[in-house]
Amino acid sequence: MDVFGAALLDYQKGKYTEDIATYSSLDEHDTMPLPYLFRAYKDMPPIEHQALQLCIGNILDIGCGAGSHSLHLQQKGFTVTALDYSKGAIETCQLRGIKNCIHSDIYDFKDEKFDTLLLLMNGIGVVGKLQQLDRFFKHLKTLLTPNGQILLDSSDIIYMFDEDEDGGRWLPATTNYYGEVTFTLAYKSKKSKPFSWLYIDPNTLKNAANANQLNCEIVRKGEHFDYLARLTL
Repeated sequence: MDVFGAALLDYQKGKYTEDIATYSSLDEHDTMPLPYLFRAYKDMPPIEHQALQLCIGNILDIGCGAGSHSLHLQQKGFTVTALDYSKGAIETCQLRGIKNCIHSDIYDFKDEKFDTLLLLMNGIGVVGKLQQLDRFFKHLKTLLTPNGQILLDSSDIIYMFDEDEDGGRWLPATTNYYGEVTFTLAYKSKKSKPFSWLYIDPNTLKNAANANQLNCEIVRKGEHFDYLARLTL
């Protein structure tokens, strides 16, 4: 059930009455405000500003959502393709005037090359599990031109775990990486199936990138454990 897409379409069509509720394996209940997903460039955080300023050439916006980043880039004269697994998200992007929209799973999208692969709002989260990162990077490399780049932001969610007296963190007794979170979305009477989402710390990202013959540069750090990274072949 495309809960995310249904909410985006409602907002786009002027039927906004409530936000998306999110439930996570971190025992957190939160909301995802729909107006924020439709924000203009001036309302985006500094990390997103810098990512959009670093974009070059032909751009693929992976996990485009409501298309706010794609729309800005298109208005700046770039050739940009908005891609999302959510059918409702792609319909929303089309209604907003984004010219090139693709409804597809990233792994099913092939045979095109881009100068910039853009994954914002923790777009790398779509990987789900840390062990899937090699597969993900291997596929992204097939979509890159020789001098292309991957721009992504994420957060190190270590801060969400209790701190001990020595400044360390109490992590759950599990073999899973602490940045692997399971989410469920709810909107009106609709509820999604649980899905995995990955938050990755900068050092783990660098190690995974290097293992896949990718250079990884941390371009900017945010105010709360978030960061922007640039990966190149």
